[in-house]
Order: sequence, then C-alpha cells, then structure tokens
Amino acid sequence: MIISASRRTDIPSYYSKWFFNRLKEKYVLVRNPMNIHQIAEIDLSSEVVDGIVFWTKNPTPMLKRLRELEKYNFYFQFTLTAYGPEIETGLPSKNKVIIPAFQTLSKEIGKEKVIWRYDPIFLSETYTINYHYKYFEVLASKLAQYTEKCTVSFLDFYRNTKCNMKPLHIQSITRKQQMEIIERFAEIAQKYNLYLDTCAESCDFNKFGVPHASCIDKERFERIGKYKLNMKKDKNQRSECGCAESIDIGAYNTCKNGCLYCYANYSCTRVNNNFRKHNLESPLLFGEINEDDKIKERYVKSFIDGQMTLFDYEKI
Repeated sequence: MIISASRRTDIPSYYSKWFFNRLKEKYVLVRNPMNIHQIAEIDLSSEVVDGIVFWTKNPTPMLKRLRELEKYNFYFQFTLTAYGPEIETGLPSKNKVIIPAFQTLSKEIGKEKVIWRYDPIFLSETYTINYHYKYFEVLASKLAQYTEKCTVSFLDFYRNTKCNMKPLHIQSITRKQQMEIIERFAEIAQKYNLYLDTCAESCDFNKFGVPHASCIDKERFERIGKYKLNMKKDKNQRSECGCAESIDIGAYNTCKNGCLYCYANYSCTRVNNNFRKHNLESPLLFGEINEDDKIKERYVKSFIDGQMTLFDYEKI
C-alpha cells in the first residue's frame, strides 16, 4: 500500500507533528470526503506501507525529524512556482525559506526523493508566457543539483478556483500556447539536465520528449526500495493520470498555504475553522469522532513482490 500525504492538504508544512504521532500509533482515521460520517481506519505500520508520497510547498517543519521515517520508503512532491504572495498568500519567502528548504531536503534524503513541481501554469497580465520562461529557468538553475525531474501542468478551473481567481483576470491558454510553453520548458530542462513530464494533461507533448507523469510512481518506489511492486494504476484518477493506486490520508479545507488556484479549499473561513479543530493527539486530522460516525477498518496489504534483480535495476 502507498500512502498519499496528501493531495488534499500540506501535511509536512502544517500537520507534521500529528503525522509523526500517527506513525508512532501505527494507524490513522480518515473521513470519506463524500460521506463525512464514514471513517476509515488505516494501518500505517511499516509491514503494510510500501511507500509514502509527501505533497508540500514547505517541508521545513519536517526537516529535523526525517530520521523518524527510516522504516519507510518515501519521496516528496515539492511544488515551487514563480508566483508572488498575492497568489500563494500563506507561503514564506521563496528565496529565504522555500528554496533553501528544497536544497536542504535533497541533501538529507537524496535528489531522487525530491520531485520539483512547477504547477499549475496560468497566464495573466502579470504572469505572461515570457514571465514563466524567465522564472522557470531561474528556478531550474537553483534546483537542478537537488532533483532529477520537474513535473508541470496547466491550471484546471474548478468552481472554487474560478471564484478565488476572478480578481486576477486569468487568460485562457490555447493548445498552441501550451505547445509553445512545453517546448520551451523542455529546452530549459534539457539545459539543466532535468527530466520533464506533465501531470494529467490531455494534450500529447511526446514530440518534445515530455511524457505523462506518474506522481504516485510505482517505478520510483521500486528504485528507492529495491523491490518489485505488484500494483495497478489508480482507477479513481483521470484517464491521463499515470499514478499507481494509493490511499490519501488528508482532508479538504485544511491547508493554510492560501493558494488562490487550489482545488482543495473552498473558503478561508472553513479552513481556519477546521485548523482550530486540529488535535495533535487525535487519530483524525481535525475534529472529533461523534455518535453518528461509523468507523470501519480498511483492508490494506503490502504489494511488494520479491526483491529486484540486476536486470530490474537496468530497466529503471
């Protein structure tokens, strides 16, 4: 089983103490986002957890506790864009905090375990195509020694993101512009010896040497863990998504990064209310169990299927 921590919120940045408590207790409770009274109990013991994918924009709170993950295979999806504080309202300085955190994390765990994400890409009067070209290269020059690859994607408009981003006067991106952007990004990535792929994009960029990404990456875990994983593609994701199946332990409306483009938050008020209900000792990310809740243990198992051979290493 692979744990996603989390597509729904930034656990490393805001809930790392809670997360390490859950590892110590070897289980976590997760509400079903479609039915809040259904709660799944998920085993977090190293015997069944084959890997953990952390999604973050600022892992600083975890940096001094990485040794506590020694029983687990893991890597980070680290989003670092060129947007300013009017877009990503809750983040600290990128030059003073975020970029150094990226570099420190890589030094601690290895660059194969830190994936740079430059997403989502959108255009406006401020954030033009040329702006993205310039600052994608600036970031590439600072991060190239500390990661193997970069994953990019274009903004998807959801109901809440449309509302939040309305004052920014976002411009629609044509397929031609997408092609131009990926072609230029591919040239920059090649210059800095970075592998480039795209997250869940319907457009085919293979002619630029840019394939679809697998953000929950079975092959990366096989390389990190030196094992084989007998698991399938996640059927709950979009058809363009290459992710392996995983269990997400986060919750919507709990991330305080304040990114206006975020699909996981519906309102700042709700985020703040939920954050106040966070309890470090609770098996739930926020809130308490009440009489209407039904807790059911979710069956999980390891998908490790033997150790890898020399020939397997050559394939990866």
